[in-house]
Amino acid sequence: MNYPFWQIPTIGGSLLIAIIAVVHVYVAHLAVGGGLFLVWTERKARRENDGELLAYVKRHTHFFLLLSMVFGAVTGVGIWFIISLVHPAGTSALIHNFVFAWAIEWTFFFGEIVALLLYYYLFDKLAPRTHMIIGWLYFAFAWLSLFVINGILTFMLTPGAWLETGNFWHGFFNPGFFPSLVFRTAIALILAGLFGLVTAVFSGSGRLRASLVRYCARWLLLPFALLLVGGAWYLHATPEGALGNILQRNPEVVPFSRAFLWGSGLLFLGGLLSLLRLPRGLHRGVVALLVVIGLVWMGGFEYMREIARKPYVIYGHLYSNSVTPQAAAELRKRGFLSAARWVENRAVDAENRRDAGRELLTHQCLICHTLGGYNDLLARTRDFTAFGMTAQLSGQGKINTYMPPFFGNQEEKEALAAYIVAELHGTPPEEEAPVRIRPEEVRIPRPVSGEDEYVLLAWNGIGMRCMTDSDPWFVILPPANTVWVQLIRRGPVPKIVTADVEISYRVQSGHRNPQRHVPFWDHAQQNFGVTLEPPTGLAGAGLSGTMSADEKHGAFVVRGIPVVPYRDDGTFHPYPLVTLEARDSDSGKLLAETRAVAPTSTELGCRNCHAGEWRKSGVAGLGDVTAQNILRAHDRMNRTQLLAEAEAGHPKLCASCHRDDAVGARGDPQLLSLSAAMHGFHANHLPEMGADACRACHPSRADGATRCLRGRHGEAGITCVECHGAIEDHALSLLRHEREAGKTSVQRLMANLEPQQVATAEEIAGRLPWANEPDCLTCHVRFSLEGVDAFNHWTPHGDALYRNRSDCRGLMCAACHGSPHAIYPTVNPYGADRDNLQPLQYQGIAGSIGTEARCEVCHVRPMSAEGHHPRMLRR
Repeated sequence: MNYPFWQIPTIGGSLLIAIIAVVHVYVAHLAVGGGLFLVWTERKARRENDGELLAYVKRHTHFFLLLSMVFGAVTGVGIWFIISLVHPAGTSALIHNFVFAWAIEWTFFFGEIVALLLYYYLFDKLAPRTHMIIGWLYFAFAWLSLFVINGILTFMLTPGAWLETGNFWHGFFNPGFFPSLVFRTAIALILAGLFGLVTAVFSGSGRLRASLVRYCARWLLLPFALLLVGGAWYLHATPEGALGNILQRNPEVVPFSRAFLWGSGLLFLGGLLSLLRLPRGLHRGVVALLVVIGLVWMGGFEYMREIARKPYVIYGHLYSNSVTPQAAAELRKRGFLSAARWVENRAVDAENRRDAGRELLTHQCLICHTLGGYNDLLARTRDFTAFGMTAQLSGQGKINTYMPPFFGNQEEKEALAAYIVAELHGTPPEEEAPVRIRPEEVRIPRPVSGEDEYVLLAWNGIGMRCMTDSDPWFVILPPANTVWVQLIRRGPVPKIVTADVEISYRVQSGHRNPQRHVPFWDHAQQNFGVTLEPPTGLAGAGLSGTMSADEKHGAFVVRGIPVVPYRDDGTFHPYPLVTLEARDSDSGKLLAETRAVAPTSTELGCRNCHAGEWRKSGVAGLGDVTAQNILRAHDRMNRTQLLAEAEAGHPKLCASCHRDDAVGARGDPQLLSLSAAMHGFHANHLPEMGADACRACHPSRADGATRCLRGRHGEAGITCVECHGAIEDHALSLLRHEREAGKTSVQRLMANLEPQQVATAEEIAGRLPWANEPDCLTCHVRFSLEGVDAFNHWTPHGDALYRNRSDCRGLMCAACHGSPHAIYPTVNPYGADRDNLQPLQYQGIAGSIGTEARCEVCHVRPMSAEGHHPRMLRR
């Protein structure tokens, strides 16, 4: 932020640093371990009076000097050069904090140079004892150089108390210092044996060569014990967040961790192989291969260490894009551009939005990414819309903490998102046009008359059943509509009837499911190999059939009707009708008949972020591109293979892994429930949006194709937030329940969620989805409205839910008041009367059954007593 940016196309600065650094570190570790190898082998030769072995030591010293001193010094200078250009802020921090440590290290390095030159050029001219003293001095200087540099390198990953104190010694002798010193010393000794093999296999006599190879192999093998101890200690000292990057979170680490683990095994195996008597040519080939494996092995370790440190250059102190954590809050408020020194645009406006977006990309993204090359930004952003890219920037660094958060205000965030999507990918901005809906007339069922003995009250279970129509790829929500009815025998004392009657249902023609003509639970078994337990043990339904008696609620119910929101001509219509008939089970006589909506919608807003087109009619349906993009993101973040499995003809039902009580799926008990996972993840990406966050996914847009909030609450301006909470609070309530169940993985999702309707997250009560929901009586205290805020006041169990609750007479609340989210009177965009059929059928006006004291619907006469709940007779 405070320095100019050096952009390197295709390979990028980070890869260039890695190439130079890995090669240098490979040789630098040899310079340490090789020093001990030289003097120890010379000691062995002189003790055994072995002239051939001593001559080998001299030859090996020449090779060692050229490789470690000449080549190593050049690559060392290269590291300083490249890090100063690519990351001047990080380089400056290391120099200023450890200036005296660097001075000491350079002194030791100078001692290395002098000692090694004297050791080689005076090999045959000094007394043996004096010559070996110089060799021991070289090793001492080399190891002390490692000692000092190790303190600085480990500081970058485990700064420890330095973050609070700024004390030099706290930074130098940090928690990772000694584990790393042991670990790197082991590496140095292994490489000493490895490069000893390089010169050993080219030695003259067969006897000497065989002896040297076995000797060097022992140098290669024995330090692995020290490596294991140091490695375990090093992992223990690594901060939790950094350790998570290595072990699970960062998908980039996988090839490098494999390179290190496989490299360790192959090097050890190569050492064992070298103990065998092999033909000379084969031995040379094995050693050449081991040198290459050793380089890859070293690179794997160094890359793992770098990835562990992400998103920081200095862990907890300086982000990879040169912003300090202390500056983050101010930058979000004030803006990044106003604080950056090397930019032309100081704020985003309509005229400079494109240029401002380009500068934000340069200073916040291209320090790690390239465009079309290594760590390609284009590949990682191709599946987003501008809205989705903005959401990605909002959630960046929250869940997957190996990425730094976006630094800047909302205008800058949107400018960067627009630049990436429109300029880099050439995707034109898309405005979601209001959907034009043509209301339809609907036939009101025959009104009740004085001669009618029965009233049939019917409603949908949740007011809107959302579903996905992406079966070739995955299924989040199946088409599984629920319809309830209660049959009332009219009279001065009405009676709820459940015996000796049969209730049939039939979905209107034109809304037959073209994909599924079997109950959803059967469909899940046949097509996804998943056995589900239907709620309350009831079997799934077809498009017509007989309803099951629910004695507990004094009602009849059918669950899992596979109705879809498409007519036979392919047009979208989310409010199909169901005809319901009550007949005497013996005679078949028709007792009562009515109609109700079976609302179902595929207008899920996945494409708002994940791109792609609507599947049907240009207004709804989860399209193929959108579905593929979602699976690709899931695979990248969770190391799954869902896209490949779907392409192979084996799509997944989300509930097969994630518990979903809505369809009776137990899922994997170690994983979060579907509701907790979905809301917990997306809440991190859609912060501070209020009800707009709900509309981004759910079909509740006032100008959308469904407009599901069509009841009394919606007409009064009450949104999702007043009952269910803002998405942050809604997610926290679900995640709290998962945490109480012992699932520690929720912490990643909860850590950065800021409550919107309460002061702290701990004030939010955990809840089980579909069972603990907002309690109506929180606002309707004693059946009188006292405020509008039901969030965090959950029903204690499923039977206390509005959709399951009955009054003291056994009449279910929804029988008179209508479905959740569609409380009478409703205003349905597809026809004003469509949701009000029963109120209009039985009392001639839209409103709750019995509204304006029309109790004669069931009681056949006016009533003066408030038999069902207080204040029910008020006009």
